[in-house]
Amino acid sequence: MEGYIQTLSEGKTKRYVQFLEMTDDPKLMAQYRFWHSEAHHWKEIREGIKAVGILEMELYMLGNRLVMIVDTPADFDWQEGMNRLATLPRQAEWEAFVAKFQGCSPNARSDEKWQPAERIFHLY
Repeated sequence: MEGYIQTLSEGKTKRYVQFLEMTDDPKLMAQYRFWHSEAHHWKEIREGIKAVGILEMELYMLGNRLVMIVDTPADFDWQEGMNRLATLPRQAEWEAFVAKFQGCSPNARSDEKWQPAERIFHLY
């Protein structure tokens, strides 16, 4: 295993870890990967994520399970950020588009789909 290089932010940050179970269909999972690739992502979605104050975001896939790791400034208000994100260009269209992979309502916002994880250990 090689690991992943991380960019370190100045100052304190908050980390959010969330889970989502996708539709268990290899073809849909391959398409989901495709639409999240550097070459095929929707530019407006990436810009919107940054515009609401998110510093870093990563998605990991294991089978049909997804893990999202989000780093923000320490004073970031999650609900305020998600409310703003939902109003940005193409965000509702994106959520409806990815709903077929995620097995949820096309009207569901990102913060309604992803389930927050509880941190139970931290190595200092």
